[in-house]
Amino acid sequence: MRPQSKVEGETGGNLTTTLKARSPTATSMRSFLIRLSGAGLICVLSLAEAHARTGGEPVAVPQIDLAPCLAAAAADDMDKAAPACAAVIENEKTAKEDLIKALIARGALYARRGQIDRAIADDSRALLLDPGLADVFNARGELWLKKGDKPKAVQDFGAALKIDPNHEKAKANHKAMARELERLGAQMALAGKPSFNCARARKTVERAICGNRELADLDREIFAANARVIREARNPAGAKALQREQDDFIARRNAEFGRPGYDLRKAMQERLQRINGVDGY
Repeated sequence: MRPQSKVEGETGGNLTTTLKARSPTATSMRSFLIRLSGAGLICVLSLAEAHARTGGEPVAVPQIDLAPCLAAAAADDMDKAAPACAAVIENEKTAKEDLIKALIARGALYARRGQIDRAIADDSRALLLDPGLADVFNARGELWLKKGDKPKAVQDFGAALKIDPNHEKAKANHKAMARELERLGAQMALAGKPSFNCARARKTVERAICGNRELADLDREIFAANARVIREARNPAGAKALQREQDDFIARRNAEFGRPGYDLRKAMQERLQRINGVDGY
């Protein structure tokens, strides 16, 4: 018989029982380590595969080629420019400088093709990205002018000059528009006012003219047109003849107003047409 060890003697059957009680924990730990090793292996393999695909270099962000957009826009080729520029403009990774160039190029192409609203939209987006573009402000001002929005045109021309006081096109455009707005303002101030002072109107026909905006405007236009042709007359005798014709019209108007069949508006329109060249002036 094998002699009983000291341990066995001290613990009896308790050691076997203790090892059996601990075995599930050891098994669970071993299983966990195996699973962990598998996950780590998969991770390592994935990294190795990515490394092999890129040759060990970081993945590069593909660059958008701006050249086809600029070339097609410069050649006025809408079929090629539309997709080429859209590829640059709609890509979130396009550099800011390239995006501005593409917007300006496409906007200019739209403008040449008469697509004013689209051109304004591209120029406006470019100006949001860079508010210091004097050329683009001037270009957009000219587009506003084509749309008939003179206040916005003047505003853009002024913005261009604020950036570049020596911008020749913007200076010429701003000056022309300032004169036009001044003229329109004067016309608005005179709208509905005849050539004479209504506070001193005594004749019935004069009071009728003062009470009607259309007749008042016609009277003022007749007066201005008559003054112009007299000023442009070839000689003093011709100027006197023109003034005498105007005086005859006024006398006839005053005498015939209120009579059956007399149409004051029609008579004034015919007089204005005659002065402005219908009958040889």
